Amino acid sequence: MHNNFLKSDMSAVRKLIKNKDLILTQSKKVSEFEQKWSKWLGVKYSVFVNSGSSANFLSMLILKSMSLKKKEVIVPTLTWVSDINSVLMSGFKPIFVDIDPKNLAMSEDQILRKINKNTLAVFLTHVQGFNGLSEKILKKLKSKNIFLIEDVCESHGATFKGKKLGTFGLISNFSFYYAHHMSTIEGGMICTNSKDIYERARIFRSHGMAREVKNSKFQNKMIKKYPKLSPQFIFLYPTFNFRNNEIGAVIGLNQIKRLNKNNASRTKNLKLFLKLIDSKKYRTDYDIKGSSNYAFPVIFKNRNFKFRELFENTLKKYNIEFRRGNAGGGNQLRQPYLKPFLKNINLKKFPEVDHVHFFGYYIGNYPTLKTSKIKKICSILNNISLK
Repeated sequence: MHNNFLKSDMSAVRKLIKNKDLILTQSKKVSEFEQKWSKWLGVKYSVFVNSGSSANFLSMLILKSMSLKKKEVIVPTLTWVSDINSVLMSGFKPIFVDIDPKNLAMSEDQILRKINKNTLAVFLTHVQGFNGLSEKILKKLKSKNIFLIEDVCESHGATFKGKKLGTFGLISNFSFYYAHHMSTIEGGMICTNSKDIYERARIFRSHGMAREVKNSKFQNKMIKKYPKLSPQFIFLYPTFNFRNNEIGAVIGLNQIKRLNKNNASRTKNLKLFLKLIDSKKYRTDYDIKGSSNYAFPVIFKNRNFKFRELFENTLKKYNIEFRRGNAGGGNQLRQPYLKPFLKNINLKKFPEVDHVHFFGYYIGNYPTLKTSKIKKICSILNNISLK
């Protein structure tokens, strides 16, 4: 990312801290940002938290608090680590599926095959700005009363059927980390159309306190239920402090003003990049309909470790920053944190994500990236050869 914080963002912060009765912890600006974000996205409720990872974790804790009998959550093999950890730490069983090379999201066919009577939810990641939904997935989940949780941390503004991603699931999560489509320094958002989920999210965000729900009827009910406790300190669930602050909210309020324009620039950049990159060496046949690109995908067409070594050395030579493995460092099944939880995993059953793990990369895309630089990057990539 480059130039993700502008002078106008800092001006908004300076204006905030000039207030005589200064409050920097969660207060009015956080509420205002939540309302503006809900309106931009097209949902009823949003809850601002301290990271996208926290949003992931709280989403799973909310499902756990609903005391549901089903315990399996279908998860992607290509995603950020917090998605999987949230499932594990909430006591659910992750069921892994391979990816679709067209959008790097969970394979539609594998999701449908792995749904069973124990499936509680599908935790779907929209990777690098691509849409991961389909009519078949939505129809199947609805018919089976299975929850959809959307990880939209890399895909702000992407759409499916003309509707923004993050509006289809019971809960959706966003990240405002520095390199993402917009930033609040660190931060995330939990979004939903369910009042019950919204109120639970507020409680779980703030130590499990009943007063955080801001629902007088509910609060009075809890006060009557627990008469021996102080009304201000009724802790309903075991959780921690996941709140964000007024500075992050003010930056978010300013950045959301230019989000649509910036997303259009990112999409324009992606189209040029895919047009110029050599389709004989790299995959270019992605489904970009409705996408809101986060980073340029560079995935080899063929497995070749010698070419990989030359590729990485060339990019380092020209100071082109890159990440191997795409979202989250590649195939999560290969990460050591999963070893205590998974036994006898056959990696051969996950060929698509394994190809990305070893031969997939992404290169930064940002709104002010110049056409001349995109052309230069593509020229360098296209000229890499073992001959």
